[in-house]
Amino acid sequence: MAQEHSHDHPHDHDHDHPVLKYSDDSEHDYDETARYPLMAEAMRQLLIEKGVVDADRVRDLVEFMDSRSEAIGAQIIAKAWTDADYKKRLLEDGTKAVEEFDIPMLGAELIVVENTPDVHNMIVCTLCSCYPRTILGLPPDWYKSKSYRSRAVIEPRAVLKEFGTDVAADTAVRVHDSNADMRYLVMPMQPEGTEDWSADQLADLITRDCMIGVTRPSVPETVAAE
Repeated sequence: MAQEHSHDHPHDHDHDHPVLKYSDDSEHDYDETARYPLMAEAMRQLLIEKGVVDADRVRDLVEFMDSRSEAIGAQIIAKAWTDADYKKRLLEDGTKAVEEFDIPMLGAELIVVENTPDVHNMIVCTLCSCYPRTILGLPPDWYKSKSYRSRAVIEPRAVLKEFGTDVAADTAVRVHDSNADMRYLVMPMQPEGTEDWSADQLADLITRDCMIGVTRPSVPETVAAE
């Protein structure tokens, strides 16, 4: 589900919110999720006992997910920036395109949305924490918090501003809601002045938050000055 916000909400300016940090979460969120590890372990043991899954298979999956990181997503976006044909394939069918990097989506569909001067995209999962983990690794705590999950939909421009991202009033903000069957990945705009950079150089500019859509990639001042 994608929701478009092309104008500021009146209540964006009625009060200030603290800048969201990676570790931000409400006490209620922590209390609510504290039982999840215990429940997950009990479920794992039960499934192994019943023969539904194999202990080795569970270990392989855990190790696989532990090996995932935002660097994988950065490589994908950098290739799209430097290869027009790949960019087209990625936007048309993200699930199939990332297979070229030997990345499985594990049953979920991947949709890649492109930021442009006219449209800024950001990702949320309003129900839980659905996230392209095989591409970006584990989601940050703030992505799972109730504050982000609700406010990203209600007042996306205010949330973006707290991340240091100001979106022009005439630029539409589209909020994409991930779910169990669908994951989103933002293709940010390539910074000006990097048109001749290699894919490896560009990948260093692309962060996890850029691919969630809450920030934009930028060239470090020390590099820009060279």
